[in-house]
Amino acid sequence: MTVVNRQRHLEEFLEMLAAERGAASNTLQAYRRDLEDFLSFLEGRGNELARVAPAEIRAFLRARSEAGLAATSRARRLSAIRQLFKFLVGEGLVAEDPTLGLKGPKQGRPLPKTLSVAEVDRLIAAAWRRAQTTQGRDRMRALRLYALLETLYATGLRVTELITLPRSVLADDGRILTVKGKGGRERIVPLTPSARAALDSYLNVVRQGDVDVGRIARKWLFASRGAQGHLTRQRLAQELKGLALEAGIEPERVSPHVLRHAFASHLLDRGADLRSVQQLLGHADISTTQIYTHVLEERLKKLVLEHHPLASRS
Repeated sequence: MTVVNRQRHLEEFLEMLAAERGAASNTLQAYRRDLEDFLSFLEGRGNELARVAPAEIRAFLRARSEAGLAATSRARRLSAIRQLFKFLVGEGLVAEDPTLGLKGPKQGRPLPKTLSVAEVDRLIAAAWRRAQTTQGRDRMRALRLYALLETLYATGLRVTELITLPRSVLADDGRILTVKGKGGRERIVPLTPSARAALDSYLNVVRQGDVDVGRIARKWLFASRGAQGHLTRQRLAQELKGLALEAGIEPERVSPHVLRHAFASHLLDRGADLRSVQQLLGHADISTTQIYTHVLEERLKKLVLEHHPLASRS
């Protein structure tokens, strides 16, 4: 199996993920990066996919560990390699799956980073102040960020789901959003009155200057003059970090994903049931949602240790 063949099989595998499993663009890019790293390792050792043994995969993971790659990243690479060989065996390109019986690297279960309710309130207040103190296109951008922030915290959408919302998503009564998530699965997410009001304020300004937004951008709810027609993930992350500075919060603590975590944690903290939060987040497996119960457990432990009158006794 030559270098050309290896690359062709990788492309065929990625095409299968897109066509049969509905894998999103970001997921495909992650698979490509991880598997190209593995294929490059094989090429450096003069080995072929058809001759890979379990020891070869262990050597790859060991080399990446020695290079400082985190256990979570090594586990993701092993998962990608498993999927690739499962595909190759199914297509008759490889006789045996060398990943069978391989154990992934031991890893702790990191708790998701989140923000307190008060910190989210400070972010929203800072976004509102910026919208009230700017003019022209700066005001449109400020209102867009304010609407994005309110919508993100009200719905817990993934960042890609958020920035690629079509403007038609508000065509009905505007109180709920129909979102297409991972694997093409649709779910319904309600909007809070404050999020809808923020969207209305933003869209009123956009409609007044629709010609400036551009023809392609009119399709998207959160329009941009960029090539994609909508705000990018990177730009949203940058804008949120700038807003964090204005709100007196460390910028590295704020990101779209952190606000998604805040949405879930705050709902559970106020009595929402786990199944409802799973549905709102679009998790296929409830075990993914259960991580937020650990966040609450850690918060309660900290509360007791800091405030219980007997906690300081040895």
